[in-house]
Amino acid sequence: MIKLIAFDLDGTIGETVSMCIRAFEKAVSPYTGRTLSEREITQTFGLNEVGMIKMVAGEKWQEALHDFYPVYEKMHEECPEPYEGIRELINTLKKEGILVALITGKGEKSCRITLEQFGMQDLFCSVKTGAEDRPNKAEAIGELLHDCHLAKDEFYYVGDAVSDVTACRKAGVTCLSAAWGTTADIRGLEEANPSNVFFSIGDLSHFLLRTRENT
Repeated sequence: MIKLIAFDLDGTIGETVSMCIRAFEKAVSPYTGRTLSEREITQTFGLNEVGMIKMVAGEKWQEALHDFYPVYEKMHEECPEPYEGIRELINTLKKEGILVALITGKGEKSCRITLEQFGMQDLFCSVKTGAEDRPNKAEAIGELLHDCHLAKDEFYYVGDAVSDVTACRKAGVTCLSAAWGTTADIRGLEEANPSNVFFSIGDLSHFLLRTRENT
């Protein structure tokens, strides 16, 4: 029986991936002497914003990080709400007695900014954020299972990236791939996780509740 479901944040709970890239480009490019390309930025994904900025800004990373947060917060004007239906799904899962957590590669501060903007800061039983020196989602999953005294087959992770599938395999848990965001790599998800790709929050909701009923 599934007892805990953890969600990714960017591209899973909200349409924030493109916003993150634009904020990074605007705030950090002045400290690199050039306009950072989208490819340069996405190659740093997996680390939190401290690690991302350190990779491209060198000795000026602290100044760049200082500038990043207000730019990132202001850009939420373009994305003030989570995906339609995601908050309702989380509340339904909680009413069914399922624990709901958040595991994101974002840093603690940027994660808090987004959750507060979305009014979701008190919605999760646990929030685990990223590290600056390595992708750490597999570790975070393991910590969460340990903290909650759960077996691996009592857990699902919902994320939008192929790297989420990889992290889940490393942790020995099932990944449910969120393909409803505009930045989702649908072909990559279908190749990496063919039986568990969901194209709408409604489809995921039906799957989770049906699974709950059948266990």
